[in-house]
Amino acid sequence: MALRFYNTMARKKEVFKPQKGKRVSMYVCGITPYDASHLGHARCYITWDVLRRYLEFSGYQVTFIQNITDIDDKIIRRAHEQHLDPKTLSKKFSDQFESELARLRIKPADQYPKVTENIPAIISMIQQIIQHGMAYEQDGDVYFEVKKFKAYGTLSRQNLNDLIQGKRVEHGEKKRHPEDFALWKQAKPGEPFWKSPWGNGRPGWHIECSAMSTKYLGNQFDIHAGGQDLIFPHHENEIAQSEAASQKKPFVRYWLHNGFVTVEKDKMAKSAGNFMTIHEALQIHSPQSIRYFILSTHYRHPLDYSEKALEQSKRSLESIYNAIDRLEKTMKKQTVNADSLNGPVEMRLQAFIHAMDDDLNTPLAIAALFQLRDYAFQQLEAFQKTKTSDTLLSLYEAHRTLVQLMDVLGLQQQTKTKASVSKEIKEQIEARERARKNKDFKKADAIRNELLQKGVVLEDTPEGIQWRSDS
Repeated sequence: MALRFYNTMARKKEVFKPQKGKRVSMYVCGITPYDASHLGHARCYITWDVLRRYLEFSGYQVTFIQNITDIDDKIIRRAHEQHLDPKTLSKKFSDQFESELARLRIKPADQYPKVTENIPAIISMIQQIIQHGMAYEQDGDVYFEVKKFKAYGTLSRQNLNDLIQGKRVEHGEKKRHPEDFALWKQAKPGEPFWKSPWGNGRPGWHIECSAMSTKYLGNQFDIHAGGQDLIFPHHENEIAQSEAASQKKPFVRYWLHNGFVTVEKDKMAKSAGNFMTIHEALQIHSPQSIRYFILSTHYRHPLDYSEKALEQSKRSLESIYNAIDRLEKTMKKQTVNADSLNGPVEMRLQAFIHAMDDDLNTPLAIAALFQLRDYAFQQLEAFQKTKTSDTLLSLYEAHRTLVQLMDVLGLQQQTKTKASVSKEIKEQIEARERARKNKDFKKADAIRNELLQKGVVLEDTPEGIQWRSDS
């Protein structure tokens, strides 16, 4: 099967054909850092991290850009409430987010452009749109004139006349038509501002992504990804202003959107107050468990948050880590030379690839990992009985492939030796072992959870208790 993605613009799966052979240009809408990021954000960035990893695994060279909206109405409002400078507030939460991305094993983008560092590019794009007759200035504000962009509503499947109905120009707005949107906003007293041909002001929300994506990737690029909530109006407006500025179509070849994280079927959102921050989640669960939980549901489907599901994710991961650890222990004193895969391992590798090629179907890809794990255990049992070179070779191939595919999903484990564990941690591990022997499982579980919060994961194996670091 050729690599296919569900293109929101086409409303169907399409074979992936980048503009430039094996070179892929990819842009993902980043955060607006006015508050801590939650698991809905984590789903978005883990999903597109896996897409990038898989493209690289498949032999593509990816240029990956992710912006940071470090000035907008929400930041200004929150900074005013907390008596902070907007720049200070946005830096605080963008730094926190960067740290959380690293802990979640999300590979850094090639560039993280910020609005405040790209004002000249934004002003230049607005000037191009005005020159092409698609925008107008009104007393220091600049608006995009939606009626002049005939394809408006194509991405979101909305009719312009339906959008106009019921809308009106709000008090204080200077636009000609209710559906027009701001490219540049005149500065209000006390707000941050930049000089422009239209007076002091700052960019509207949508223009920033158009200016920064085209600055780094060109007027036309391959993949634009983000959450479903951005389809309208943000991505719709990006298409309009980008194509109006460059006079080239299409702005983007493949539009990809991930589904929401929900809580009891309602969308997880700061406005609803039903969210768990990434920071809070990492206090309870390992980064790999969070990734596994997110990847266990197809990226376009709703993902309902529950502690039970996250606990199950942890147990599922531990079973794979246990297989990897046991394989490594068995092969530690063996010498193996292999440069190709045997039939059973190749079959499971192809099952993984087939799943990922079909619109990044990570649940099926994970199922292929478990099939490979089961095969590894079968070969491990056989080797312990026979000690044949063929069986050892099968173990080696299964281990190598399992580790490689776990890395594609960002689920690789980090090990810690017993010698590097502190005396305090060692005493807790021993206390848990005594509790288990005394059948005090409540105490044993309490110690296990306490160690997990410190980044130490315990595993009960046939060879005894093992532990590793997930911090």
